[in-house]
Amino acid sequence: MNFVAWMIVTCEIMFWIVIVLGLVTRYVFKLNRLGLFFLALTPVIDLILLIITGIDLYRGATATQAHAIAAVYIGVSIAFGKSMIQWADERFQYYVTKQGSKPAKRFGMEHAKHYMKGWVRHVIAYLIGAGLLAGMIYFINDPTRTAALSGILKIWSIVLSIDLIITISYFIWPKKAKA
Repeated sequence: MNFVAWMIVTCEIMFWIVIVLGLVTRYVFKLNRLGLFFLALTPVIDLILLIITGIDLYRGATATQAHAIAAVYIGVSIAFGKSMIQWADERFQYYVTKQGSKPAKRFGMEHAKHYMKGWVRHVIAYLIGAGLLAGMIYFINDPTRTAALSGILKIWSIVLSIDLIITISYFIWPKKAKA
């Protein structure tokens, strides 16, 4: 695995570490400002990955799938980051601190609408990630060095389309509660 791939793994681990640190600091130690500081570090992790990927490509590296996945990771992290933190926050409050209400399971149209919001976030992630990929392709300006970027962009376009079909299916065949 190349350096950028290891940095993606490291950034994902660091993302969840700062979220857990933020939640523990906020709810266990009752230090709200410090907890907010840790939670606010998540975009910094994205910025670090973006800088490392950019430097690697600037130095003449041939773009690999790892470079493309870094762009996807950044897009997903920006689009879904707040909702992932909220998801973790709700579960931490309920399961660890025994406060708040149990996170609700959604069914029927409520589930379909929630999934539609997730698909819209997926589109936002796609636009951010695709913009980064297109920028790298334009910046490098060498199709032989950017083939992996184009390939991931095509695959992601297909995944986004499949996600839309799944989203529509929840409106046609709503998810039912288990008996």
